[in-house]
Amino acid sequence: MSTDDWLGDTRTSYDTVAVSYADQISDALDEEPYLRAALSIFADLVRVAGGGPVADVGCGPGHVTAHLRALGVDAFGIDLSPGMIEVARRQHTGLRFEVGSMTDLHLADGSLAGLLAFWSLIHIPDEAVPQVFRHFRRVLRPGAPLSLGFKIGDESRLKTQGYGGHPMNVHVHYRRPDTVAAWLRDAGFTVKSQMLLDLDEPLHNAIIFAQAADRPS
Repeated sequence: MSTDDWLGDTRTSYDTVAVSYADQISDALDEEPYLRAALSIFADLVRVAGGGPVADVGCGPGHVTAHLRALGVDAFGIDLSPGMIEVARRQHTGLRFEVGSMTDLHLADGSLAGLLAFWSLIHIPDEAVPQVFRHFRRVLRPGAPLSLGFKIGDESRLKTQGYGGHPMNVHVHYRRPDTVAAWLRDAGFTVKSQMLLDLDEPLHNAIIFAQAADRPS
């Protein structure tokens, strides 16, 4: 499958479910103390690194972007789906949201003080992840923090329906933290820490905290 194919399928799928998805996750952070703690850590890392603009890449309806703003972070959201961006702008007036792809970020080199991608990498195939991480490193200034959330595993599953029963056509990729960490190091990041979540649940999740090295690789 070409890049255009899976990007197009992902965009169309999330345009289709945007309103239902936003309704289902509107108060998700209220029920996730560990995710809120991870976002607080990330916000602290941004402040320690000197502050500045932070991108929430794959922001969906903008609930995490808004939470970061409440924590004092100058956050803005980017998402592949115009439908999601429309919902985000409507629900979080006054915040910045724009359509874009993590595979080709239209941001200046070294322009960001931090970057967050919470469970938005799950639809990126393995062969495209190194390119995505190189884009992340390019747009981050040296020393800036990066935080990634993802599903743990060794498989990919085709998702054909979701969020209110609407049709979807996206693959969900599960990955091992060591694999993600190795890709980050190759892209010019120093891996600082990780959190493992939902360890007694059938599906586990992870958050990795990394830092942009002095020079992009």
